Amino acid sequence: MSDVTGGPRGPGPVGLAGEPFLAGTSRLLRPDEQVFEAMLAGWRDQQLSRNLRVDTVDGRLMVIRRFQRFANEFPWDWRPVELEAFTAELRGDGCALSTVRGYQGAIRLFCDYVADPRYQWTAVCERLFDTHPAQICFEWNTAVHVQDNESDPRRRALTKQELQRLFDYADEQVERARRSGHKGWFTAVRDAAALKTTYAWGLRRREVAMLELADFGTNPHASEFGAHGVLYVRWGKAGKGSVPKRRSVLTVFPWSVRVITQWVEQCRELTPTAARSSSLWPSERSGRLSKEKLSARFAAYRDAIGLAPELTLHCLRHSYVTHLLEAGYDPLFVQHQVGHSYASTTALYTSVSSDFRTRTLRGVLDASVGRALALTADGIDQHPPVDQHSVVVDQHPVGRRPAAGPTTTGGGL
Repeated sequence: MSDVTGGPRGPGPVGLAGEPFLAGTSRLLRPDEQVFEAMLAGWRDQQLSRNLRVDTVDGRLMVIRRFQRFANEFPWDWRPVELEAFTAELRGDGCALSTVRGYQGAIRLFCDYVADPRYQWTAVCERLFDTHPAQICFEWNTAVHVQDNESDPRRRALTKQELQRLFDYADEQVERARRSGHKGWFTAVRDAAALKTTYAWGLRRREVAMLELADFGTNPHASEFGAHGVLYVRWGKAGKGSVPKRRSVLTVFPWSVRVITQWVEQCRELTPTAARSSSLWPSERSGRLSKEKLSARFAAYRDAIGLAPELTLHCLRHSYVTHLLEAGYDPLFVQHQVGHSYASTTALYTSVSSDFRTRTLRGVLDASVGRALALTADGIDQHPPVDQHSVVVDQHPVGRRPAAGPTTTGGGL
């Protein structure tokens, strides 16, 4: 019998960890392989008991299997030098630094588990192999997480001009497919609306893929947006061992309401699965659009208009944060919109344009000059001092300033 890790379970209930091997009631034909598989199965159960996501757990198991194949040894014979050689190979293959650190973290956690005497794997290995597993990851041979933002520096927010080009190209594909009578026009309409929605509400790709018709509501303080004044996100990024976070995102772009209204009222009902699906983005064969397909559509449009290949669908979320801040929205408002617990996280998303920085500097300099001119002949300042470090340029109350962003109205939908 095999478990989801791809190998046979060890003898006895996995929940007992190494205890069945100490009892000596089972004959072990390949003790090294059987003990290793039981270690993996027990470690998987331990992580699931912490409510970690299944894909996270299985990803770590894949790392351990890969390292075992590389070292050609089992955990009780692993040494630090093998970890270092493994890391060197990863670096040679061009793996990102964050990926290398993630692999090392998985190996460290596994070694912590098998070396913990409470799970009895040390006693099992001493009995069967005359040795025991030990930690091989230390401060002096593993990467240290010293910087919050380790993403590729080539990934950035799109400028408003680039964003307009992207949306215009998406609309052109709709018109082209419709004129040619191609059956793919429906998916082009859906994906164009989904891409605009991703930007218009600053969503992660899973958040946009999991949207349903019932997730929109009214905002009594912005009645001009009608039934789409607020978007209730129910599948936000989960913390460790917790359920997906929920948040409400206020609508700020008037054009986004036209996009959603046109999609829901005129186009969505044309899909064969619309009647039996509550998803905002039903697909032709299943209940909803997958996040992988939406990412692939973004990549295709990105390449077609000549944008850098390092830009991903998540860059639309970065663009949302950047453009709101450039438009003068309060940073705390933007932080709540995108569901960040800390302002420092929102700051990592921000890549304001050089024009915004120039206007900010100009505002500080103009304030300083005005203060100097206000000085009287005897040097007494008749005006209150200006804290030049807290000058906010072109700030407007949320909901009263004309929305910033692309001028598209969702043409072609």
